[in-house]
Amino acid sequence: MRPLTSILHCRKVDVVNIKSKVGSYWHLQFSIYFLLLLSLFFSPTVSAQTYDPWRGANQRIFAFNDYFDQLLVRPLASSYTFFMPRLVRQGVGNFFNNVRDANIAVNDLLQLKFQDALSDTGRILINTTIGVGGLVDIATSFGLEKHEEDFGQTLGTWGVSSGPYVVLPVFGASNLRDSFGLILDTIFNPLPYIDNTSAKLTFFAVEEIDSRSGLLALDELIIGDKYLFVREAYVQNRAYLVIVGQTEDEFGSF
Repeated sequence: MRPLTSILHCRKVDVVNIKSKVGSYWHLQFSIYFLLLLSLFFSPTVSAQTYDPWRGANQRIFAFNDYFDQLLVRPLASSYTFFMPRLVRQGVGNFFNNVRDANIAVNDLLQLKFQDALSDTGRILINTTIGVGGLVDIATSFGLEKHEEDFGQTLGTWGVSSGPYVVLPVFGASNLRDSFGLILDTIFNPLPYIDNTSAKLTFFAVEEIDSRSGLLALDELIIGDKYLFVREAYVQNRAYLVIVGQTEDEFGSF
């Protein structure tokens, strides 16, 4: 399931997904986002290329999301970062990364990335057992690389167009393809199937706060029109992820 607040400010996008706060991967994601955001101001044709036919409605929803983020989510994430020891935050991030690895492994298979699927499946088995339920990322030290895939990327890999840009309430920046993919991501996320409602809501809240805390540094990069900035960052990042996935497959055949 795609973290809600990771999309409110330049996802995961999205990139969120920058959803992983462990090791060099976080810095790699941050660097990619930074370069993408800088490119917005050196490419005059970007805005014209973004298909945003529902801009009026999108901007109203974006304003609501931003208000909700500034009022509640960001302050909670800031407090979480300030008061929670780094080791604890790393364990929390590891846990949710481990949960998401199940969805990633499924998308590896659907994109015919069998080696990646083996790696991500191995990560689940090792981190869930030896890694104490995913709190410790043992698999990385074993040489099992973590990948980032979702159903939106899978659909894009198989040629499904992104469609119009759309801002979803609470979930934030998206498009028609990724919105449908988000439904599938949710289905393959094990957390919504927890029977205990209180436990389910607790996991949900902690995941969102943890995800948002990893994006606090990116807030300082947003300049100019906030709506356009986030829109172009999302569009370029999603296009990048789909293209990179296809390029990796091509080079993987050698």
